[in-house]
Amino acid sequence: MDQFGYAQTLDRSIGKFASFAAGVSYISILTGVFQLFYFGYSMAGPAYAWSWPIVFVGQLMVALCFAELAGRYPVAGSVYNWAKRLSSGTVAWLAGWLLLISSIMALGAVALALQLTLPQIWSGFQFIGDGTGTYDFALNGVILASTMIGISTLINAFGVKLMTKINSVGVFVELVAAVLLILALAWHIVRGPGVLFETTGFGTDHPLGFFGVFIIGAMASGYVMYGFDTASSLGEETKDPKRTAPKAILRAITASFVLGGLILLTGLLAAPDLKDPKLGSADGGLQYIVLSVLGGPFGKAFLLCIVVAVMVCTLAVHAAAIRMMFAMARDNNLPFSRHLGKVHPVRKTPTVAAIVIGVIAVIPLIVNVSQPAIFTILSSISIVLIYLSYLLVTVPMLRNRLTRKWPLPDDGTEPGFSLGKWGLPVNILAVLWGGAMTLNLIWPRSEIYNSVPPFEWYLQWGGVLFVAAVIITGVLMYRLKLRHRTGVLAGHAAATPAPPSRNSAETRSLASTELV
Repeated sequence: MDQFGYAQTLDRSIGKFASFAAGVSYISILTGVFQLFYFGYSMAGPAYAWSWPIVFVGQLMVALCFAELAGRYPVAGSVYNWAKRLSSGTVAWLAGWLLLISSIMALGAVALALQLTLPQIWSGFQFIGDGTGTYDFALNGVILASTMIGISTLINAFGVKLMTKINSVGVFVELVAAVLLILALAWHIVRGPGVLFETTGFGTDHPLGFFGVFIIGAMASGYVMYGFDTASSLGEETKDPKRTAPKAILRAITASFVLGGLILLTGLLAAPDLKDPKLGSADGGLQYIVLSVLGGPFGKAFLLCIVVAVMVCTLAVHAAAIRMMFAMARDNNLPFSRHLGKVHPVRKTPTVAAIVIGVIAVIPLIVNVSQPAIFTILSSISIVLIYLSYLLVTVPMLRNRLTRKWPLPDDGTEPGFSLGKWGLPVNILAVLWGGAMTLNLIWPRSEIYNSVPPFEWYLQWGGVLFVAAVIITGVLMYRLKLRHRTGVLAGHAAATPAPPSRNSAETRSLASTELV
């Protein structure tokens, strides 16, 4: 770690499978596909499944760029530290800030997915009413999600070894369950793949026709296939990270694409009735197909595996958020940095950061009780912020390529992954994809940002307004206060100073004793 300007304070114990599992569990095909199938289907019908390979190709371009960076700079808070080397301190801080905020909001949104599955397994998990009351569904979801976040906080605070062991077991269960589910659904196929071209009845009232509803439904795929950078964010805790992290990133997104795509395909081909309105409702969706096709006992066994997937996804999102907070805090780039950057002397993990993130993540859930429309906006915005933070890496990376400043100087060792001559076209596609997807995600559509009453203009424009507020607040916070004290805190600085970053005035890697 000395070559990056930091002392090795975290526990380097993560192996190849655990690194791969971290990326897979963040993407979590069973969580995302089952949580969002109903939305994509309600928008564009069976043909929405084509968004899955489209999103994969676009995100693969981003993942390839990240793999190249991970092969050179496998450092905690990956996106933040990559942007710091590729661009200015302001851009780096904003990338970290956006990803940190988005991860905290995503943590609550992922944990909330338990409400979509647990009550379908056993009605006893519906602690509040029977689920049909005005606030039954939302309040019960908050209770389940808060409990899950509490468990995740304890596990992540205890140490990375415990977290990765639980995560690896959970991912193994998820992968096996995904394969068995695909085989089981394939056995019950009742129609041919021609149904994937069925668009009748969808988009008839939209100005852009089916294309208009398809790009809305595509968000169901775009909301799933991200977070693969987690494998690199755990780089300081990974063995041989320059080789392990890039492979883990690419394997995670590829495995997720293959298994998730086959689940979507076999689910649609095996569904008893594609006109059943339950397929497009939050209390039905893909879970409803599994229960209908496989029957009670077998169907519920697979739903239990989905619960495991939600649990390990929560762990992974929490772990990634912790590393981002830790990475920014040890650079003295957050309020209360001395405390947030503290590593437990025995467990070798940022315990304070784990607890703080767990507490903050519960706060937005409270909004879901009486204002589910606002929580939906926050959940959607969290994905927008992630895509924006990715752009703050891929755009500076492309600028460096075009000005022939890539590859950047490193420690002289062989990089673990390189795109070679394909780097420029891949990078261009990554930027174009990221920009197009961000625009699609943030566009003020009522279907996304104001789908339920009350119908207010500020709810429909909530994505634009909130993202603008987060960016403006972040830039002002950094420019007016934080950048003047930036520097690695004493106790985290390497014995030998690292080479300066792109903007040494803003991102100097000198030990700082200025504490909050």
